[in-house]
Amino acid sequence: MSYSRFAIYYVPPDGPLADFGASWLGWDVLRGCEALQPDMPDLDDITMTPRKYGFHATLKPPFRLAHGQDVQTLEAATSALAVSLAPARCDGLELTALGGFLALTPRGDMQGLRRVGGTCVRALDRFRAPASEAEVARRRKAGLNPQQEALLAQWGYPYVMEEFRFHMTLTARLSQDAIARWSAAVQRHLPELPSPFALDQIALCGERADGRFEVIHRYKLTG
Repeated sequence: MSYSRFAIYYVPPDGPLADFGASWLGWDVLRGCEALQPDMPDLDDITMTPRKYGFHATLKPPFRLAHGQDVQTLEAATSALAVSLAPARCDGLELTALGGFLALTPRGDMQGLRRVGGTCVRALDRFRAPASEAEVARRRKAGLNPQQEALLAQWGYPYVMEEFRFHMTLTARLSQDAIARWSAAVQRHLPELPSPFALDQIALCGERADGRFEVIHRYKLTG
């Protein structure tokens, strides 16, 4: 299959958490197919934005291939990176209202997660085509601070390195009134969350012609 963009994600392994994420969002990023959502009013609407990306945590944000690079070389480089990269752990995951949307976020020390994310950004950046002027302008609409501006200029995305926050998105931005209602709904469907949580694999994902992402290959971190 041909892909327009690529990304490095954490995608949970097969099991209750992955099944929950696919069902909740209505898209199974691992298998590249639609998933049946719970029968809940408005669930389709509030998950429409994150659905295209699937249930994941971003490590290296979506990028177009730089001139002269190809998918096979990117796959080989991602595999080599995983062999050299040690897993990261934190106390666990929890449901959080993050900037107006709901997500699973880590509890405890994030230093290891930030190490993995930063290494993915740096090690594979030669494969990233520079961000277009339109992409940069869209990012700036969020009102970036000076550090985020510098990260956007260097890495094509403002929320990496020091600004990175590991999260697995579950909704679009919600009103303040809706956050409590949807938090309760998520809690009713969540499986038992991992405690501790191990970031021990990464996934190379691609954006399909229909705009949705799917896993191309997953790699165990064995460094």
